[in-house]
Amino acid sequence: MNTTIDQSPPGSLTFRDAVVGDIPAIMALLVDDMLGQSRDVVTDPPDPAYVTALAAIGDNPHDHLIVVERDGAVVGCAQLTMLHGLSRKGMTRGLIEGVRVASSVRSGGVGAALVAHLVEMAREAGCGMVQLTTDKRRERAHAFYERLGFEATHVGMKRMLD
Repeated sequence: MNTTIDQSPPGSLTFRDAVVGDIPAIMALLVDDMLGQSRDVVTDPPDPAYVTALAAIGDNPHDHLIVVERDGAVVGCAQLTMLHGLSRKGMTRGLIEGVRVASSVRSGGVGAALVAHLVEMAREAGCGMVQLTTDKRRERAHAFYERLGFEATHVGMKRMLD
């Protein structure tokens, strides 16, 4: 799904599904903070694990890795996964993960436009809710999501598997 919107700011943005050629730009976004630097790597060529992961995302019709471009450059990315379940009368939920915006354009409306695009994608896919997790150390991100109408209603927990 390619969508172009005009806003002021951030200007003309294009949203599309990521392709293999986007992996270096996406990885640069993911490592552009202290938390990401310890979890991911940028290599040329990209680590094959990233290529495999992107292929798996592309093969799943309920999973999207979206990039946002401005003037032909990738300036943001995020993943949207549709989760089907029985609770809430079988409500489908949109799970937003891995939201990243290039540090050079942060606080310029790109992130808000990206999240709005993901919310609309979820709505069009029949989701009754969107949810996300954000690292508890990302206090600015918490405020950002609250400005966009998200509420901290649950406690997220993770368990790493060997």
